[in-house]
Amino acid sequence: MKLTSHKRSPVAGRAIAAAAALLLGGGGLIAVNVSANAGQGGDSAQEQPVGNASTINCPEVRDQITEVPQQSREEVDRNLSLMDRQVGEAYQKMVQNRQAAQDDPNWVQNSVLGPLEDERSAAIDRISQSMNNNDGQAPEDLGGMAECQVQEGGTAPEDGQDQGDGQDQGDGQDQGDGQDQGDGQDQGDGQQAGGPSPEDFVDITQVQPNVQEPQEQEGASTGTFTTACGTNENGNRNSDNVIAAPGVSNGAQHTHDYVGNQETGGFVSDDDLANGETSCQNQDDQSTYYWPVLRVQNGAQEADANAPGGGADGNIGEIQTPAQAEIKFTGNASGEVVEMPRFLRIITGDAKALTNGDANANASWSCTGFEDKVQLKDKYPLCPEGEQVVRTANFQSCWDGQNTDSANHRTHVDFANEDGSCNNGFQAIPQLQIRLVYDVQPEPNFAVDSFPEQLHNPITDHNDFINVFSEDLMAEAVSCINEGRECN
Repeated sequence: MKLTSHKRSPVAGRAIAAAAALLLGGGGLIAVNVSANAGQGGDSAQEQPVGNASTINCPEVRDQITEVPQQSREEVDRNLSLMDRQVGEAYQKMVQNRQAAQDDPNWVQNSVLGPLEDERSAAIDRISQSMNNNDGQAPEDLGGMAECQVQEGGTAPEDGQDQGDGQDQGDGQDQGDGQDQGDGQDQGDGQQAGGPSPEDFVDITQVQPNVQEPQEQEGASTGTFTTACGTNENGNRNSDNVIAAPGVSNGAQHTHDYVGNQETGGFVSDDDLANGETSCQNQDDQSTYYWPVLRVQNGAQEADANAPGGGADGNIGEIQTPAQAEIKFTGNASGEVVEMPRFLRIITGDAKALTNGDANANASWSCTGFEDKVQLKDKYPLCPEGEQVVRTANFQSCWDGQNTDSANHRTHVDFANEDGSCNNGFQAIPQLQIRLVYDVQPEPNFAVDSFPEQLHNPITDHNDFINVFSEDLMAEAVSCINEGRECN
């Protein structure tokens, strides 16, 4: 995959202003009637804006399901993934029919939010019925999580931008026939991405230092174990998510880069992973490491412009292969670490943090030369000339000592406290750190892939990991870390 060259750019302020003209245009907000509070019934409604800064916010059902009978897992996962797709489709319907919403203040409620609530109610009923029929107990309040609302936050397509045949928008000026007028971005099969917003970017030289190094305690495990698995030079990508949506095609609705295990997809089993080839130099590391791709909206049409996970789900632009992909396991600030179990699954960050809030967000953006000073959570960095964009993910490093996964894919692992201690009987395990470096120009035209309604917001960045170290390699890694050595 061709990398974007790194050139001198205009001052950050001028770049953001130019992007505003391209991405936002001059459209205003539209007032429509929608329910005031997600998850609550009743006929009360209020005027809320629907426009360039709007998306759809639905309660996260997945986070409320902490225990699922084994016999129900396939049905539960299928319906959770279905609800994700329903929200994305509703968002796209809303922004593709802005004129209808402008003409009729009840259109969004009647044509988007109402039908979406019905679809979600049916999916929640199927989840509850399956769990209750298989000696489980569905949370009582799931039924109240069907209702969604419009939320401000991000950039939706602008009036005058093509929503029908996916023709290139040129420089944002309507030429009458929707044909290519310049170097604009082809939007695929009529699916116009929302976001990123110019407000999602910041000149990193203008940000005050915010990084504080944790203090190591006596007895800390200070070693590291590094595994070299490449940068996905071979373009191993798909839009599945075997952790969050097993058995579902296009379960992520955005495209992932994969390094390590080459068999990873939505339908693989642990046995498939154990027998899969790996891109890691150490062939005893068959783990899978994956993250949403980073794209630059530079006028180039990617091969997936009309495909699920790509343009069909609002993810457009040229995919950037990382210049570096560093995978390292570190120790614990207060003591030794124990071995990870084989096939342990960890998701760090929240792909829906724009609408869910930042409780599970773990995005960390910076630039080379600034990483020890500034880490950004909800902004993309515009880096000085000669510096590169850096994404860093520090994974949860406390494990419950029993489970390799949990129903919501979160409760079996946790982050350590500031002093390195683990809560509730959890045990310290090696902390995985994935550091990705990109050669992109300091212009506000790059973003991570996301669910359609998440608007490519930087706070939605996330990473996934399945441990498939051999037993001997895991023992070696833990020994290195606990003894304070640097190994690879």
